Amino acid sequence: MVVSRERTQKELEMLDAARKMIPALKARAEQAERDLKVPDETVADMQEAGLFQAMQPKRFGGLELDPRAFFDIQMTLAEGCMSTAWIYGVMGVHPWQLARYPLQAQEEVWGDDPKTLVGSTYMPVAKVTEVDGGYRISGRWGFSSGSEHCKWTLLGGIIPPDAKGEGSEHGTFLVPCSDYRIERNWNVLGLRGTGSHDIVVEDAFVPYHRVQRTNNTSLEATPGRKVNTSPLFAIPFAQVFTRAVSSSCLGALQGAINEFRDNAAKHIGKHGAKTAEDPLAQEVVADALLTLDQLKLVLERNFEHLWTLAERGEFPDVETRLLYRYQSAYVTNTCAEKVSQLLRCMAASGLYNTNPVARIFRDLHQARGHISNNVAAFARAYGAVQLGLPNPDPYV
Repeated sequence: MVVSRERTQKELEMLDAARKMIPALKARAEQAERDLKVPDETVADMQEAGLFQAMQPKRFGGLELDPRAFFDIQMTLAEGCMSTAWIYGVMGVHPWQLARYPLQAQEEVWGDDPKTLVGSTYMPVAKVTEVDGGYRISGRWGFSSGSEHCKWTLLGGIIPPDAKGEGSEHGTFLVPCSDYRIERNWNVLGLRGTGSHDIVVEDAFVPYHRVQRTNNTSLEATPGRKVNTSPLFAIPFAQVFTRAVSSSCLGALQGAINEFRDNAAKHIGKHGAKTAEDPLAQEVVADALLTLDQLKLVLERNFEHLWTLAERGEFPDVETRLLYRYQSAYVTNTCAEKVSQLLRCMAASGLYNTNPVARIFRDLHQARGHISNNVAAFARAYGAVQLGLPNPDPYV
């Protein structure tokens, strides 16, 4: 078990609420896969517990918890259902991002209902035209996790150069559900319950106050930080979001270990061999537990450092940003490998779709496909800088 900082009472309450949901999440996992959507009851349960408010500004009913608490909640949920934990990570990080938008945008989303949920797809595919007061955008975006539970979405596009001398760069456009439609086309191998369908926009107007230069952490580009002053909101975007799409893998690995241990204690193969007495099974489960502990320790250390820098008003240097991004992507690849080994030790009985470890196997291998989990690309970026070359990754 990872030994970390002392948690606050509110963090303990949120973690306890998440842990109590695990049995229901496990029971609903098959339905989520079948429906291509995390059940409405599950989202309602998370809403009632206040889990989506973990990193929301206090002025809108949020908790402003340490990011480590947010990821602890996500990992806990993943022990029951990785699809649930995945949409929690994605939708739960959006209140943190929205807190950096102008106050007017925050009021538009949360003014009537502070528990309004926001989806996203950051693919920079928008066709963007600047007009009086903002932009008109059109396009089709893929991979919008949890989209059917949301009333707003954040869409990626390239902001064109402006008269102030700002060059073109990645932007995030905040759009209400009245301005887009969802095309249900998420028929995939794993993470089926995330319902990561396409979003289609046809010539919607987005005012300036609902557009953000995604990777710009300056006060001018993130004016919401003038009213939401916690160090939480000063941590770089890429550091927070990348972990939101990898940390569920840690919880899923723990869930697979739990299932494997339960199965091994009672399983006897067709030839009379007991899984628990198999030396390979013993080695594989020990290795998975050791790996999980190491990966979680790195997450804790990295965010302790990022929080300390944010408190000081400092920005992490490029080597740190690239290393932490690489380590985030490394999680997904490694967890998938460890679960593959666990599944192999379950022999033929592990291959049934009804086996929870098989579902986790599929989910983890699906998660590896997310662009933020491309471990080879981020290894090369970090390695290039270590060898004296320019940073090739503008996202960090």
